[in-house]
Amino acid sequence: MKKWWKAGLCMLIISVFMLSIVACGKEKVQTVRVAEVTRSIFYAPEYVALEKGFFKEEGLNVELTTTWGGDKTMTTLLSNGADVALVGSETSIYVYAQGSNDPVINFAQLTQTDGTFLVSREKIDNFNWDMLKGTTFLGQRKGGMPQMVGEFVLKKHGIDPKADLTLIQNVDFANIANAFASGTGDFVQLFEPTASIFEKEGKGHIVASFGTESGHVPYTTFMAKESYMKENNDTIEKFTRAIKKAQDWVAENSPEDIAKAIQPFFKDTELETIITVVDRYKSQGSYATDPILDEEEWNNLQAIMKEAGELPKEVDHSTLVNTEVAEKVSNK
Repeated sequence: MKKWWKAGLCMLIISVFMLSIVACGKEKVQTVRVAEVTRSIFYAPEYVALEKGFFKEEGLNVELTTTWGGDKTMTTLLSNGADVALVGSETSIYVYAQGSNDPVINFAQLTQTDGTFLVSREKIDNFNWDMLKGTTFLGQRKGGMPQMVGEFVLKKHGIDPKADLTLIQNVDFANIANAFASGTGDFVQLFEPTASIFEKEGKGHIVASFGTESGHVPYTTFMAKESYMKENNDTIEKFTRAIKKAQDWVAENSPEDIAKAIQPFFKDTELETIITVVDRYKSQGSYATDPILDEEEWNNLQAIMKEAGELPKEVDHSTLVNTEVAEKVSNK
Protein backbone atom coordinates (compact mmCIF):
# COMPACT_ATOMS: atom_id res chain seq x y z
CA MET A 1 0.00 0.00 0.00
CA LYS A 2 2.82 2.35 0.95
CA LYS A 3 4.62 1.54 -2.32
CA TRP A 4 1.54 2.46 -4.33
CA TRP A 5 1.13 5.63 -2.31
CA LYS A 6 4.77 6.60 -2.83
CA ALA A 7 4.54 5.82 -6.52
CA GLY A 8 1.41 7.93 -6.83
CA LEU A 9 3.05 10.79 -4.95
CA CYS A 10 6.11 10.62 -7.21
CA MET A 11 3.91 10.72 -10.31
CA LEU A 12 2.04 13.72 -8.90
CA ILE A 13 5.31 15.58 -8.20
CA ILE A 14 6.62 14.77 -11.70
CA SER A 15 3.35 15.94 -13.28
CA VAL A 16 3.41 19.21 -11.33
CA PHE A 17 7.06 19.70 -12.32
CA MET A 18 6.34 19.08 -16.00
CA LEU A 19 3.36 21.44 -15.94
CA SER A 20 5.56 24.08 -14.34
CA ILE A 21 8.12 23.70 -17.13
CA VAL A 22 5.40 24.03 -19.78
CA ALA A 23 3.93 27.04 -18.01
CA CYS A 24 7.34 28.67 -17.77
CA GLY A 25 7.89 27.98 -21.45
CA LYS A 26 4.64 29.72 -22.33
CA GLU A 27 5.56 32.72 -20.18
CA LYS A 28 8.80 33.12 -22.10
CA VAL A 29 6.98 33.71 -25.39
CA GLN A 30 6.76 37.47 -25.69
CA THR A 31 4.48 39.11 -28.25
CA VAL A 32 5.98 42.12 -30.03
CA ARG A 33 3.70 44.27 -32.18
CA VAL A 34 5.62 45.76 -35.08
CA ALA A 35 4.32 48.54 -37.33
CA GLU A 36 6.19 48.81 -40.64
CA VAL A 37 5.92 52.02 -42.65
CA THR A 38 5.21 50.14 -45.91
CA ARG A 39 5.50 46.65 -47.38
CA SER A 40 8.71 46.62 -49.41
CA ILE A 41 11.35 44.23 -50.74
CA PHE A 42 13.67 46.91 -49.36
CA TYR A 43 12.95 45.36 -45.94
CA ALA A 44 13.90 41.80 -46.94
CA PRO A 45 15.82 40.97 -43.72
CA GLU A 46 12.68 41.66 -41.66
CA TYR A 47 10.68 39.11 -43.64
CA VAL A 48 13.57 36.64 -43.54
CA ALA A 49 13.57 36.88 -39.73
CA LEU A 50 9.87 36.00 -39.75
CA GLU A 51 9.93 33.32 -42.44
CA LYS A 52 13.09 31.56 -41.20
CA GLY A 53 11.85 31.52 -37.61
CA PHE A 54 14.62 33.69 -36.16
CA PHE A 55 12.14 35.57 -33.96
CA LYS A 56 10.64 32.30 -32.74
CA GLU A 57 14.11 31.01 -31.89
CA GLU A 58 14.40 33.97 -29.54
CA GLY A 59 11.03 33.22 -27.93
CA LEU A 60 9.22 36.06 -29.66
CA ASN A 61 5.86 36.15 -31.36
CA VAL A 62 6.07 39.06 -33.78
CA GLU A 63 2.78 40.51 -35.03
CA LEU A 64 3.49 42.58 -38.14
CA THR A 65 1.19 45.35 -39.36
CA THR A 66 1.76 47.64 -42.34
CA THR A 67 0.73 51.19 -41.44
CA TRP A 68 1.41 52.86 -44.81
CA GLY A 69 3.20 56.13 -44.13
CA GLY A 70 5.66 57.66 -41.69
CA ASP A 71 3.10 59.82 -39.90
CA LYS A 72 0.69 56.93 -39.40
CA THR A 73 3.47 54.62 -38.25
CA MET A 74 4.73 57.07 -35.65
CA THR A 75 1.20 57.84 -34.46
CA THR A 76 0.61 54.10 -34.02
CA LEU A 77 3.78 53.77 -31.95
CA LEU A 78 3.15 56.85 -29.80
CA SER A 79 -0.44 55.81 -29.07
CA ASN A 80 0.71 52.34 -27.94
CA GLY A 81 -0.79 50.66 -30.97
CA ALA A 82 2.61 49.08 -31.58
CA ASP A 83 5.66 48.22 -29.48
CA VAL A 84 8.22 48.66 -32.25
CA ALA A 85 8.14 50.69 -35.46
CA LEU A 86 10.11 50.19 -38.66
CA VAL A 87 10.35 53.64 -40.22
CA GLY A 88 12.82 56.31 -41.27
CA SER A 89 15.05 57.68 -38.50
CA GLU A 90 14.04 61.25 -39.35
CA THR A 91 10.67 60.61 -37.69
CA SER A 92 12.34 60.16 -34.30
CA ILE A 93 13.93 63.60 -34.71
CA TYR A 94 10.57 65.18 -35.58
CA VAL A 95 8.99 63.68 -32.46
CA TYR A 96 11.89 64.77 -30.24
CA ALA A 97 11.76 68.32 -31.59
CA GLN A 98 8.12 68.56 -30.50
CA GLY A 99 9.19 68.09 -26.89
CA SER A 100 8.23 64.48 -26.21
CA ASN A 101 8.63 63.29 -22.63
CA ASP A 102 9.09 59.74 -23.87
CA PRO A 103 11.41 60.01 -26.90
CA VAL A 104 11.52 57.38 -29.61
CA ILE A 105 14.87 55.57 -29.66
CA ASN A 106 16.50 53.99 -32.70
CA PHE A 107 17.94 50.62 -31.66
CA ALA A 108 18.42 48.48 -34.79
CA GLN A 109 19.18 49.61 -38.33
CA LEU A 110 17.71 47.61 -41.22
CA THR A 111 18.62 49.57 -44.36
CA GLN A 112 21.63 51.82 -44.84
CA THR A 113 20.97 53.59 -48.15
CA ASP A 114 18.08 55.28 -49.88
CA GLY A 115 15.82 52.76 -51.59
CA THR A 116 14.55 54.80 -54.53
CA PHE A 117 15.56 54.97 -58.18
CA LEU A 118 15.35 57.64 -60.84
CA VAL A 119 13.06 56.49 -63.64
CA SER A 120 12.80 58.30 -66.97
CA ARG A 121 9.85 58.14 -69.31
CA GLU A 122 12.10 57.76 -72.34
CA LYS A 123 14.97 55.30 -72.71
CA ILE A 124 18.33 57.03 -72.15
CA ASP A 125 21.52 55.22 -73.13
CA ASN A 126 24.05 57.68 -71.67
CA PHE A 127 22.34 59.36 -68.76
CA ASN A 128 23.79 62.34 -66.92
CA TRP A 129 22.06 64.39 -64.24
CA ASP A 130 22.09 67.60 -66.30
CA MET A 131 19.38 65.97 -68.41
CA LEU A 132 16.90 66.77 -65.63
CA LYS A 133 17.24 70.51 -66.16
CA GLY A 134 14.14 71.99 -67.75
CA THR A 135 12.10 68.81 -67.19
CA THR A 136 9.21 67.93 -64.88
CA PHE A 137 10.31 65.78 -61.95
CA LEU A 138 7.69 63.84 -59.98
CA GLY A 139 9.22 63.59 -56.53
CA GLN A 140 8.23 62.14 -53.18
CA ARG A 141 6.28 63.62 -50.25
CA LYS A 142 7.86 66.73 -48.74
CA GLY A 143 9.57 66.07 -45.40
CA GLY A 144 10.07 62.35 -45.99
CA MET A 145 13.49 60.74 -46.48
CA PRO A 146 12.95 59.90 -50.18
CA GLN A 147 12.21 63.54 -50.98
CA MET A 148 15.08 64.86 -48.87
CA VAL A 149 17.58 62.41 -50.36
CA GLY A 150 16.24 63.18 -53.82
CA GLU A 151 16.87 66.90 -53.42
CA PHE A 152 20.25 66.24 -51.77
CA VAL A 153 21.39 64.21 -54.78
CA LEU A 154 20.10 66.79 -57.26
CA LYS A 155 22.02 69.57 -55.49
CA LYS A 156 25.09 67.32 -55.37
CA HIS A 157 24.98 67.31 -59.16
CA GLY A 158 24.54 71.06 -59.41
CA ILE A 159 20.78 71.08 -59.93
CA ASP A 160 18.56 73.51 -58.02
CA PRO A 161 15.29 71.58 -57.46
CA LYS A 162 13.34 74.84 -57.16
CA ALA A 163 14.81 76.66 -60.18
CA ASP A 164 16.25 74.18 -62.69
CA LEU A 165 13.21 71.93 -63.07
CA THR A 166 9.51 71.70 -62.31
CA LEU A 167 9.27 69.75 -59.05
CA ILE A 168 5.96 68.07 -58.17
CA GLN A 169 5.59 67.03 -54.52
CA ASN A 170 1.85 67.21 -53.89
CA VAL A 171 0.99 63.67 -55.03
CA ASP A 172 0.22 61.15 -52.29
CA PHE A 173 2.85 58.42 -51.91
CA ALA A 174 0.43 55.66 -52.95
CA ASN A 175 -0.48 57.51 -56.16
CA ILE A 176 2.95 58.62 -57.43
CA ALA A 177 3.47 55.58 -59.67
CA ASN A 178 -0.03 55.86 -61.14
CA ALA A 179 0.44 59.57 -61.78
CA PHE A 180 3.61 58.89 -63.75
CA ALA A 181 1.99 56.03 -65.66
CA SER A 182 -0.86 58.41 -66.55
CA GLY A 183 1.55 60.88 -68.13
CA THR A 184 2.64 63.20 -65.30
CA GLY A 185 6.34 64.04 -65.30
CA ASP A 186 9.39 63.31 -67.43
CA PHE A 187 11.22 61.69 -64.51
CA VAL A 188 9.97 60.08 -61.31
CA GLN A 189 11.52 58.85 -58.06
CA LEU A 190 10.25 55.32 -57.36
CA PHE A 191 10.76 52.49 -54.92
CA GLU A 192 11.08 48.90 -55.96
CA PRO A 193 9.49 46.72 -57.20
CA THR A 194 7.51 49.46 -59.01
CA ALA A 195 10.62 50.76 -60.77
CA SER A 196 11.51 47.31 -62.15
CA ILE A 197 7.89 46.54 -63.06
CA PHE A 198 7.64 49.82 -64.99
CA GLU A 199 10.84 48.97 -66.82
CA LYS A 200 9.58 45.49 -67.66
CA GLU A 201 6.27 46.89 -68.94
CA GLY A 202 7.96 49.67 -70.90
CA LYS A 203 6.39 52.44 -68.81
CA GLY A 204 9.74 53.79 -67.68
CA HIS A 205 13.47 53.17 -67.55
CA ILE A 206 15.75 53.10 -64.49
CA VAL A 207 18.62 55.50 -65.12
CA ALA A 208 20.15 56.08 -61.66
CA SER A 209 20.07 55.02 -58.02
CA PHE A 210 19.53 57.58 -55.27
CA GLY A 211 20.92 55.06 -52.78
CA THR A 212 24.24 54.84 -54.58
CA GLU A 213 24.44 58.62 -54.92
CA SER A 214 23.58 59.58 -51.32
CA GLY A 215 25.90 57.28 -49.37
CA HIS A 216 25.20 55.51 -46.08
CA VAL A 217 22.31 56.83 -44.05
CA PRO A 218 19.99 55.23 -41.43
CA TYR A 219 17.16 55.10 -43.93
CA THR A 220 14.98 52.59 -42.09
CA THR A 221 15.43 51.50 -38.48
CA PHE A 222 13.56 49.68 -35.75
CA MET A 223 12.66 52.04 -32.94
CA ALA A 224 10.65 52.04 -29.74
CA LYS A 225 9.67 54.47 -27.04
CA GLU A 226 12.31 54.93 -24.36
CA SER A 227 9.92 53.69 -21.67
CA TYR A 228 9.25 50.45 -23.57
CA MET A 229 12.96 49.80 -24.02
CA LYS A 230 13.65 50.27 -20.31
CA GLU A 231 10.80 47.98 -19.30
CA ASN A 232 11.51 45.35 -21.97
CA ASN A 233 15.28 45.39 -22.37
CA ASP A 234 15.47 41.60 -22.68
CA THR A 235 12.82 41.60 -25.40
CA ILE A 236 14.65 44.33 -27.33
CA GLU A 237 17.84 42.27 -27.16
CA LYS A 238 16.09 39.14 -28.43
CA PHE A 239 14.44 41.12 -31.22
CA THR A 240 17.74 42.67 -32.30
CA ARG A 241 19.51 39.31 -32.19
CA ALA A 242 16.87 37.87 -34.53
CA ILE A 243 17.40 40.78 -36.93
CA LYS A 244 21.16 40.20 -36.87
CA LYS A 245 20.60 36.51 -37.72
CA ALA A 246 18.46 37.60 -40.66
CA GLN A 247 21.07 40.13 -41.80
CA ASP A 248 23.73 37.41 -41.73
CA TRP A 249 21.46 35.07 -43.68
CA VAL A 250 20.78 37.71 -46.33
CA ALA A 251 24.50 38.47 -46.64
CA GLU A 252 25.37 34.79 -47.06
CA ASN A 253 22.63 33.75 -49.48
CA SER A 254 21.89 34.43 -53.14
CA PRO A 255 19.22 36.83 -54.42
CA GLU A 256 17.31 33.75 -55.68
CA ASP A 257 17.22 32.15 -52.21
CA ILE A 258 16.33 35.44 -50.52
CA ALA A 259 13.53 36.05 -53.01
CA LYS A 260 12.08 32.58 -52.41
CA ALA A 261 12.20 33.14 -48.64
CA ILE A 262 10.31 36.45 -48.75
CA GLN A 263 7.91 35.60 -51.60
CA PRO A 264 5.01 34.81 -49.18
CA PHE A 265 5.01 38.52 -48.27
CA PHE A 266 4.72 39.56 -51.94
CA LYS A 267 2.18 37.17 -53.41
CA ASP A 268 1.18 39.60 -56.17
CA THR A 269 4.78 40.03 -57.39
CA GLU A 270 6.44 37.57 -59.75
CA LEU A 271 9.42 35.70 -58.30
CA GLU A 272 11.60 36.88 -61.18
CA THR A 273 10.88 40.50 -60.27
CA ILE A 274 11.61 39.89 -56.58
CA ILE A 275 14.96 38.34 -57.54
CA THR A 276 15.82 41.36 -59.70
CA VAL A 277 14.95 43.81 -56.92
CA VAL A 278 16.80 41.89 -54.19
CA ASP A 279 19.86 41.65 -56.43
CA ARG A 280 19.75 45.40 -57.09
CA TYR A 281 19.44 46.31 -53.41
CA LYS A 282 22.02 43.78 -52.32
CA SER A 283 24.58 44.79 -54.95
CA GLN A 284 24.39 48.47 -53.95
CA GLY A 285 24.69 47.64 -50.24
CA SER A 286 21.22 48.77 -49.18
CA TYR A 287 20.74 45.97 -46.65
CA ALA A 288 22.66 46.75 -43.45
CA THR A 289 25.01 43.91 -42.49
CA ASP A 290 24.57 44.62 -38.78
CA PRO A 291 21.99 46.54 -36.73
CA ILE A 292 24.42 49.22 -35.50
CA LEU A 293 23.43 52.79 -36.39
CA ASP A 294 26.75 54.60 -36.09
CA GLU A 295 27.40 58.29 -35.52
CA GLU A 296 28.66 58.97 -39.04
CA GLU A 297 25.41 57.68 -40.55
CA TRP A 298 23.38 59.72 -38.06
CA ASN A 299 25.29 62.89 -38.94
CA ASN A 300 24.83 62.19 -42.66
CA LEU A 301 21.07 61.89 -42.06
CA GLN A 302 20.96 65.27 -40.35
CA ALA A 303 23.09 66.86 -43.09
CA ILE A 304 20.55 65.68 -45.67
CA MET A 305 17.65 66.96 -43.57
CA LYS A 306 19.38 70.31 -43.04
CA GLU A 307 20.09 70.70 -46.76
CA ALA A 308 16.40 70.09 -47.44
CA GLY A 309 15.38 72.65 -44.80
CA GLU A 310 13.59 69.96 -42.79
CA LEU A 311 15.87 69.60 -39.73
CA PRO A 312 13.95 71.16 -36.80
CA LYS A 313 17.00 70.96 -34.52
CA GLU A 314 20.29 69.08 -34.38
CA VAL A 315 20.18 66.09 -32.06
CA ASP A 316 23.20 64.22 -30.72
CA HIS A 317 23.58 60.61 -31.76
CA SER A 318 23.55 59.48 -28.12
CA THR A 319 20.21 61.18 -27.48
CA LEU A 320 18.05 59.19 -29.92
CA VAL A 321 20.22 56.19 -30.78
CA ASN A 322 20.98 53.24 -28.52
CA THR A 323 23.74 51.04 -29.97
CA GLU A 324 24.43 48.96 -26.84
CA VAL A 325 22.11 46.09 -27.77
CA ALA A 326 23.10 46.14 -31.46
CA GLU A 327 26.77 46.06 -30.55
CA LYS A 328 26.19 43.24 -28.07
CA VAL A 329 24.43 40.95 -30.55
CA SER A 330 27.00 41.86 -33.23
CA ASN A 331 29.90 41.10 -30.84
CA LYS A 332 31.38 44.56 -31.37
